[in-house]
Amino acid sequence: QVQLRESGGGLVQPGGSLRLSCAASGFAFNSYAMSWVRQAPGKELEWVSGIDSDGGRNTYYAAFVKGRFTISRDNAKNSLYLQLSSLKTEDTAMYYCAKNDGRNGFKQDRYYYRGQGTQVTVSS
Repeated sequence: QVQLRESGGGLVQPGGSLRLSCAASGFAFNSYAMSWVRQAPGKELEWVSGIDSDGGRNTYYAAFVKGRFTISRDNAKNSLYLQLSSLKTEDTAMYYCAKNDGRNGFKQDRYYYRGQGTQVTVSS
């Protein structure tokens, strides 16, 4: 079955950086686009970024990212990454990796598979 396991979250000061990782198993990783989504307390799930299945020639970001985050993947390792930089307090959320339904990394209305999440807290 599809398994997604995130890691790398933590407590960081505003302006700091973190690198999130997601280990995938149970499906043909190199055949599916992947995404990162997040959910802050009391708020709805929010799409952050997506990457096509082909190793990352095409990547997509929510407007609020504004060049601060970088999504990448390593198909040989069945792994997805999200480099977070210039973090703001409003980036505090649980971050989830999610499997897209096809090869294109565009935002989807819903994600049927996502991991348990990794907490990112930005605070001074």
